[in-house]
Amino acid sequence: MKVEVVEKIDRGFEIKFRVGKESEFKRNTLFQKVEADDSESFRIAGGEALKRVEKSIELGFLNISEIAISEKKYLREVIEGILLAHYSFQKYKSKVKKSPILKLFVKGSKESVKLAKTVVSATNYTRDIVNSTPNEMTPQRVAEIGEELGKKKKLEVSRLYQKDLKEEKMELFLAVGKASVNSPTLLKLAHRKKGKKKVLIIGKGLTYDTGGLSLKPAEFMKTMKADKSGASAVLGIMKGVAELDLDVEVVGFLGLAENMVGGDAYRPDDVIKAKNGKTVEVLNTDAEGRLVLADTLTYAQESEKDFDYILDIATLTGAAVVGVGEYTTLIMGNSEKVKSKMLKAGEDSGELVATLPFNRYLKEMISSKTADISNVGSSRYGGALTAGLFLNEFISEENSKKWLHLDIAGPAYVEKEWAYNSFGASGAGVRMVLQFLMNLEK
Repeated sequence: MKVEVVEKIDRGFEIKFRVGKESEFKRNTLFQKVEADDSESFRIAGGEALKRVEKSIELGFLNISEIAISEKKYLREVIEGILLAHYSFQKYKSKVKKSPILKLFVKGSKESVKLAKTVVSATNYTRDIVNSTPNEMTPQRVAEIGEELGKKKKLEVSRLYQKDLKEEKMELFLAVGKASVNSPTLLKLAHRKKGKKKVLIIGKGLTYDTGGLSLKPAEFMKTMKADKSGASAVLGIMKGVAELDLDVEVVGFLGLAENMVGGDAYRPDDVIKAKNGKTVEVLNTDAEGRLVLADTLTYAQESEKDFDYILDIATLTGAAVVGVGEYTTLIMGNSEKVKSKMLKAGEDSGELVATLPFNRYLKEMISSKTADISNVGSSRYGGALTAGLFLNEFISEENSKKWLHLDIAGPAYVEKEWAYNSFGASGAGVRMVLQFLMNLEK
């Protein structure tokens, strides 16, 4: 959908938003109900309005291809809602069904329009990668997409191949990808700015996860193309950062691998030495994402210095989904101040966020009698937290208060429509982290 800023609304079917009153069509206007006077309600209303107009066109009640809005207070949010709802993934369809709405006229701030378009473009870019299938999106292909992005957006780009991972002694990372014909790789993208703050963002990129020898049941395996959502989100965030030219130095790391089954697969009972020197007893090969993240977190801290925040984004645990549902990102860390900043960014961006506290007793659950730590907890309870505590073992003491873990297992890929999100990938984490970064500029 093309978006055009105009001085006055004299073209297109107009959509007007009003709080508390029921939606209705009057002449050449849709009066769209908004549930409450807050930003997310207007974002949702924007998406609902688009769907209502599209349905009316489909039923023959309207014959239009252009819509117009002039919302003042929540202009950015309404545009985001409309553009996010307009998204449709039909890459593998032989017959593509296009939206009848081709253009959006906007009366209002050019800055708000640009911001909304950039944030949604970054989100939809991520959705496209996550929705794409594993036979296409191998670790190498996702890295190539990142390299293409870096070249186009003038980001600093570097990459570690399998031999480089061996030289870096990233044995946890390598173990996960051992049984795949598609070798693991690590991509680094940097937006270099001598700005107020410096932020490292690490993304889990399992382009497919069978569970390894701890094989997943077929029903649980079918959406595992979405296990690359964290790394895909990092790509979307870097795209948004570059296009907004934020006055924040941002460095993204993508840990890309494929967890498959084979004669050389890593096994339960294996003990593997991590890049930071700690030994890990593998009790379940389906707890692989934390192994890739562990070495990538260590590499990020060693390759970049003098940073203010280090974030990781991952579809890490089913326990997070059990705990807070499909729509909410779960965050953990050692600093209440950093957690509160991300909670604020979630509220500002429209992404749902919840936080869970670490405690000393859960830490005991990842102890091992054979190695320094184990890769899963000794109890079925508290799985999201024990996964976060595992990652905490790979954050140096000096960076402990800078780190935040985002478990996006719930909202990253939902098999139904919700709010302004279509079936499949939502681009979870992109809008929230971009907002976090924009808040640091202030």
